[in-house]
Amino acid sequence: MKKYCFLLFLLIQTVVHSQSLETKIDTTKNKIGAQFTLSLRVKSNQKTNVVFPKDKTFGSFEVIESYPIDTIKEESKFELIKKYGLIQFDSGKFVIPKIPVLINNKPYFSDSIKVEVFNVKVDTLKQKMYDIKPIIEAEKPVGNWWKYLLGILALISLSFLAYKLYKKYQKPVSSETIYSTPIEKATGLLQLLEKKDFLVKGEIKAYYSELTDIAREYIEEAIEIPAKESTTSELIVSLRQAAQKRKLKLSRETVESLDRVLKQADLVKFAQSKPLDFEIADDRKKIESSIINIHKSIPVVVDETSVKWQKEQEEIRKKQEQKRKVTAIVGIVGFLILSAFIFIGITKGIDFIKNGFTGPSTKELVNTDWIKSEYGNPAIVIETPEVLTRTDVSKAIPNDAAGIVKTTQMFDYGSLSQGFYIAISSTEFKQKTNVDLGQALTGMIQTLQNQDCEDIVVKQEDFKTKEGLKGLKGYGSLTKNGDRMIYQVLLFSQEGGLQQIMIAFREGDKNGEKIAHRMLQSVELKKAP
Repeated sequence: MKKYCFLLFLLIQTVVHSQSLETKIDTTKNKIGAQFTLSLRVKSNQKTNVVFPKDKTFGSFEVIESYPIDTIKEESKFELIKKYGLIQFDSGKFVIPKIPVLINNKPYFSDSIKVEVFNVKVDTLKQKMYDIKPIIEAEKPVGNWWKYLLGILALISLSFLAYKLYKKYQKPVSSETIYSTPIEKATGLLQLLEKKDFLVKGEIKAYYSELTDIAREYIEEAIEIPAKESTTSELIVSLRQAAQKRKLKLSRETVESLDRVLKQADLVKFAQSKPLDFEIADDRKKIESSIINIHKSIPVVVDETSVKWQKEQEEIRKKQEQKRKVTAIVGIVGFLILSAFIFIGITKGIDFIKNGFTGPSTKELVNTDWIKSEYGNPAIVIETPEVLTRTDVSKAIPNDAAGIVKTTQMFDYGSLSQGFYIAISSTEFKQKTNVDLGQALTGMIQTLQNQDCEDIVVKQEDFKTKEGLKGLKGYGSLTKNGDRMIYQVLLFSQEGGLQQIMIAFREGDKNGEKIAHRMLQSVELKKAP
């Protein structure tokens, strides 16, 4: 309901008659930047409670000095004199609005005073004159396509950067195969040996050398004897001794078969012997069979410490793998969120992100298809980027205003707290009423203050529509929830009613300025049927 209060306050202002209050000003004409001294004089008795306003602005005038109250005693009565120093930096004719003074908690209003502010005359003849500059043709706008292209290029660049960082910090995968047991290693190396095509290339010596190295390496790791450095005879002797000592169920045929292949390999390597193809294949099978038989002969000893260590290592490996997956997912999600923020910032504007992805985006509104509509009765015709929503304010009209108000209609879009607000209201009275637009503007400013708006700067000037209808324009700035905002208000009193248009946007919002300019330039007023 707070955002409707400014309308209701205006209605109250039109039905409450101001009380007599002596008002004086030192001069009604002054230069820009010169001070007007406004005096408010109240006569009262000793028990009267008088409260003078402490506003920083009176209408379009800024209060630069609030002087102490002078008290003059005359017998049993007191005369209180309050002076204000006012200043205006625009030239033209202005009205110092009626100012409320509380006397015993009852508002009394001072008289409004018309003043004139004129420019300081400058003798242009003493200054050097220059020719008028020629007209420069403005460049045609190129549209918004480049913004979308820029957004796409930014997304591609960020994607490439994210990929590079991911590859840089990703744990390198070793190309070397890691085997968990000697038998697994031996069988795996035998399979790889067949893929090297030594026999196809005629490299029989290299084939036998690697074949026997696989067998020797397995025996050294599984039986724990120095098989790599031993000769064939030494290896066979050590193998038989180890089998007897460790009680391995190793058959004589297995040892003799291994002995024959190792000796055949010695002949190939040192005597340039060239076995036939079927002999080579048979030797390969004998080596594989010998390795498997030796593995089967070794009794299985469960090492609890080793098993526990392997389980711990497996758990660590799983946790590391899970951590890498989570890191990758978080990185991808973070990248997508960042990309979304960049894209939204380019297409919808930073204000839309500041509003928590809700509320109006002036960047979108200024480029959308505008709508020309009629609001209220008497009708206000205006172009807006979005259709305004009707708001029911009939129940909020105070009793003292309901007696003279025939109809009140209000339409709005957005809100002050979201940084963008449009409001239009049209009030029709039961009888034609002469509305003081300056007083209405003052009432609206006071209501904005009641809505926690601070540091309100007010300026006003006469306004004409394209059809020549006169009204009052109020404009300035205010602070709402820490945001500095610009507001503009148009007030009309056509057909004995009250029509009001208000728009507010964040300071520095160029799109908000464009929306306000286009809206106010499109205003038309229609007579009530």
